[in-house]
Amino acid sequence: MNETESVVVFITAPEAEAQGLAEVLVREKKAACVNIVPRVHSTYWWQGEIESDDESLLIIKTRLSLLDGLVEAVKETHSYDVPEVIALPVLGGNRDYLDWIGSVLR
Repeated sequence: MNETESVVVFITAPEAEAQGLAEVLVREKKAACVNIVPRVHSTYWWQGEIESDDESLLIIKTRLSLLDGLVEAVKETHSYDVPEVIALPVLGGNRDYLDWIGSVLR
């Protein structure tokens, strides 16, 4: 698999939702792997106010070609009106791991 086909996606979610969201993405083959960082503290603007919440951070390994479907699955599953879904390209890494992502998501 070419490195440019791999992306890492960050999603924040309420801690109570993180595991269920991860399972949906893996089961539906939108993600090869999802790591859950159990507690991050987020401070952000929402509807003209500064908000702060404890959330979980999901780190998803997937393919760029699956990103649109992943975003749609998150929007259908996530409780936020505007869930964070940010994808970053993978510029390199362990070739065996990158090939594994591709083989899982064929």
